[in-house]
Amino acid sequence: MLSARFLHPKSIAVFGGREARKVIEQCEAVGFTGEIWPVHPRHARIAGRQAYRSVAELPGSPDAAYIAVNRDLSIQIVAELAARDAGGAVCYATGFSEAGEEGKALEQALLRAAGDMSVLGPNCYGFLNYIQGAMMWPDQQGGRRVERGVALVTMSSNIAFNLTMQRRGLPVSYVVSLGNRLKFDLHDAIATFAQQDEVSAIGLYVEGITDPRAFQQAAEIARQYGKPIVALKSGHSEIASQVVMSHTAALSGSDSLIDALFERSGVARVNSLETLIEALKLLHVHGPLGGVRVGAMSTSGGDMSVLADAISETSLMLPPLSDSGVMALKRVVHERMVVANPLDYQLFDWGSREGLRRTYETYMNEGFDLTISMLDLPREDRCDSADWDSAEQALVDASETLNYPTAVMSTLSDNLPEALALRLLERGIAPLSGVQAAVPAVEAAARIGQLWARPGPSQPILSGPRVDMVGEHIIDEASAKKALAAFGLSVPRSRVVASAAAGVAAAEELGYPVVVKALGVAHKTDVGGVRLNLTRPADVEAAVAHMLTLGRDVLIETMVAGSVAELIVGVSRDEQFGLHLVVGAGGILVELLKDSRPLLLPTNRTEVEQALRSLQTASLLFGFRGRPEADLEAVIDAVMAIADYAERHQDSLIELDVNPLLVLPEGQGVVAADALIRFAPGHHGTTRSDSLATEQEPA
Repeated sequence: MLSARFLHPKSIAVFGGREARKVIEQCEAVGFTGEIWPVHPRHARIAGRQAYRSVAELPGSPDAAYIAVNRDLSIQIVAELAARDAGGAVCYATGFSEAGEEGKALEQALLRAAGDMSVLGPNCYGFLNYIQGAMMWPDQQGGRRVERGVALVTMSSNIAFNLTMQRRGLPVSYVVSLGNRLKFDLHDAIATFAQQDEVSAIGLYVEGITDPRAFQQAAEIARQYGKPIVALKSGHSEIASQVVMSHTAALSGSDSLIDALFERSGVARVNSLETLIEALKLLHVHGPLGGVRVGAMSTSGGDMSVLADAISETSLMLPPLSDSGVMALKRVVHERMVVANPLDYQLFDWGSREGLRRTYETYMNEGFDLTISMLDLPREDRCDSADWDSAEQALVDASETLNYPTAVMSTLSDNLPEALALRLLERGIAPLSGVQAAVPAVEAAARIGQLWARPGPSQPILSGPRVDMVGEHIIDEASAKKALAAFGLSVPRSRVVASAAAGVAAAEELGYPVVVKALGVAHKTDVGGVRLNLTRPADVEAAVAHMLTLGRDVLIETMVAGSVAELIVGVSRDEQFGLHLVVGAGGILVELLKDSRPLLLPTNRTEVEQALRSLQTASLLFGFRGRPEADLEAVIDAVMAIADYAERHQDSLIELDVNPLLVLPEGQGVVAADALIRFAPGHHGTTRSDSLATEQEPA
């Protein structure tokens, strides 16, 4: 956490040359009224202010310090500031952990030098406080003083710089660039800004999450304080991930697991900086939306078509008007107008503030979760926008009367001037720039509303120990199935044998048809280690004889037929997230479709069902083309059994695969046709079945 003294300084010390001068200039530009003390060993004055030669000469202990010198001197200055009980310091210098082993050692020296003092960075621009005007920033910035606004937290100083230059009217209270996150990480920033009264929402530019559990806890704090979070996560492409790695010396993290973490934490993810800004504007004005019902109105059918197409690609909806709403609108609009949602009210009342107010107010009375008025203004440099004033004023009148969530949206981002955006913000109307960025922003605000509506706090994700991934113990299929069956997973009846004669006897006992598999053999299918649907003793005898040339044990199982779908249920270990589940299309479709969803542990039945329904192949579970519906409850039972097993073995499990999980028609259950378990070295060392005559009954 950053100390309150550091974040809200009354005195600032600046160290260095050009960058230090910029800090002073920016503080002065926005009207910082506190003390500023330049420090330089040779210069008597910097930016017109008296300079001090060292920390020792400062007239007092600074609340905040900006250190823009080389990395070695930075460490020395941090130690001196800590000794003087300074509030905190921004460390601008590069060459720390992002620069290799020597830099990592220096970063640890910086940590020791800081002691209990707050440090932001190293390798970062710093922070901007637009409430008090403390510009701890070595460059220009495009923001303005506000009384309340959003907090922007970024893992890129240049992205932070770019965001301050936006001309879309977004009110910003704080900006922070995290740098190498030595003492102040992403979760610290979220928790810090969530507790600031001047913050309305939090926007994140994320390149990696080092501590997912701490992130979730911080997001829960933000929810408790009513501060919604929107995040842009980069690095989902291979090239971008490599750039992140070189930029931060940290893994970007599995993109699908980041999605799952955001979902669990009540955070909306967006895919562009423009949408991030638009979502934050909407959240600043209205907070999370109460649902996905959108009403839209315009003078143009073309505008409405563009908007409707964009909405159709999201979870938002344009619901039909109620009968009473249709009747009410028909009483106030021109007789030739078609009354519907979206509403093309044409130009019959254009220029009439009162006529437009009646239309807007009647339409908004439908009680949409968000009412959007499409409005594109002409160019300011060549045109006159006076004819549009009545539409703006009428919407303000209607909005103030009804107090429903309302937004103005332009089709193009260029057509909503910043001056108009600021006027609308003052009147409680969200200004949204450009359909392509704004519609996903509306969806993000609605999604946060849905996630926050879940009862109680989010379930904390698993926080297991780190496991040595070098070396492994693979548990053979028979042992893996036996272990999972003990946790409630249904498996085929089976026998493990070591001779052809025993194989035939096992098949006779189990009943034909049977499956014969070699045990302890990797990639069984590739080497002929699996024979399916055997119905005669001679076939079993020959199959077992062949399998014994591949390994010393053979698995005989009953053949399961009649499945309506095949799934994969797996457990993997991620360096940052630890153990997590994966459910997806199984069998031969695993590599072909790559249709899967991750689930963080622990999970619950609701999350499992949502993941299954989100699969591209989910229709196979619900009576696709006349097939029987699958036993969905049995699938969920199986996933929960595997999750339970994983949690009980979190200190040693590396990987678990059940593929395929054969899904039978409703009421008939599921069966795990194959299973693989990998443990860390030193755990579960037995790789051969405990008994050559083990029988496994379905759970």
